[in-house]
Amino acid sequence: MTLKIEFKALAHLAWPLLIAQVTQTLMGVSDTIMAGRFSATDMAAVAIGFSFTMPMLFFIQGLTLALPPIISRFNGAKQIDKVANASYQVMWLALFFAVLALVLSTFLGFLFSLIEMEPELRIITIDYVRYVLYSMPAFALYQVLRNVCEGLSITKPSMIIMIIGLLVNIPANYVFIYGKLGIPAFGGAGCGIATGLVFVAMMFATWIYTLNSKKLQKYALYTRIFAPNLHDIWASLKLGLPIALTILFEVTLFTVVAVLLAPFGSTIVAAHQVALNFSSLMFMLPLSLGMATSIRVSHLLGESKPLQAKMATRAALLMGLTTATLTATMTYLARVHIGELYSNNAEVINMAASLMLLAALFQFSDAIQVVSATALRGYKDTAAMFYLSFISYWVIGMTIGCVLALTDWIVPRMAAAGFWIGFICGLTSAAILLGLRLRHIQRKQENMPVEMSI
Repeated sequence: MTLKIEFKALAHLAWPLLIAQVTQTLMGVSDTIMAGRFSATDMAAVAIGFSFTMPMLFFIQGLTLALPPIISRFNGAKQIDKVANASYQVMWLALFFAVLALVLSTFLGFLFSLIEMEPELRIITIDYVRYVLYSMPAFALYQVLRNVCEGLSITKPSMIIMIIGLLVNIPANYVFIYGKLGIPAFGGAGCGIATGLVFVAMMFATWIYTLNSKKLQKYALYTRIFAPNLHDIWASLKLGLPIALTILFEVTLFTVVAVLLAPFGSTIVAAHQVALNFSSLMFMLPLSLGMATSIRVSHLLGESKPLQAKMATRAALLMGLTTATLTATMTYLARVHIGELYSNNAEVINMAASLMLLAALFQFSDAIQVVSATALRGYKDTAAMFYLSFISYWVIGMTIGCVLALTDWIVPRMAAAGFWIGFICGLTSAAILLGLRLRHIQRKQENMPVEMSI
């Protein structure tokens, strides 16, 4: 098995995932741009609201990411009769947490009263968050169905359905933000309504595909409904919870930063959001590659080919570093034009451009850590990833960020730039620690049988 063969296999899996992930991020980009054109306050509200809902969305998505390594191994081992049950157990798990998110929507007024921000900004932010939380069950079902397809190496439907979501998102934003077709103008809160509609649309589109796809018929997904099985749900939770918490540790880092920056004013929050939003778009390249790596590694392990799985991981790391070099260069060269795309406020543009320099640097570490982390998912080694991520993102990254951004201990308060330096330190630590863990697991895997249970 050569690197060239693995490059080709990973590219085949990754390119539809890349388009799907980029399209998903473009929804956030369109939200930010369209709200920013309405007013700077509405843009800041969407930034803070998105930072608040993003951890919950990614937590549920993280739980469902337990599904691809489970069913990909079953598929690789030709145990296709086990796929449907595993899918249903993850579905019950995801729906449970989606309902908890709905319950949380009743406490938003109290939660945001604890945060220091302008009254108008608080009202818009609460409305945005509430509308998104109402659609959590639809989001959970969509993620389960999407991961069923991707776990079985069927990645093109995710791309097509995400494009459908974007086509719903942009006109819905236009209608609800600016008040069209007889609907009142909701401003930034209208982005939350549009996002909820997108989740519902993608859920139904994915359900229709999985119900009618000839490729999925042999897995008998709808032949019977599998009742909740506590043993299987617990096994899925043990695999999925560390994934969800690992993602949560990273995204909540950005959430807390957005909150800590709120007292600095809407301009700084908006500039931070511009840099973060564009960086998230660039991150889709290594993330999609990592998702493909998880699927490929799981499938090869199901076929009892640990050496080929190791080769696939090596190919993914090389591809990740190559893409990081390209995206970092583009971010640096286009930093001012990127700011101009998001805002017509000169102060926001200049501040965002300076943050883009730091955003370009952290893309290298980000590529290595995400490929290593997703490869570990394929090996079903998620518990260690949980601890290593916590140390990297919070103990190292957040500590350095707070010291540089909020205190005068080392240098005068750097505000947003200080936190971005903290991001770089945290992601670099994660890249090193997860890379070392991956090497350890690969050596261990070569000398042990592959586990085939949930």
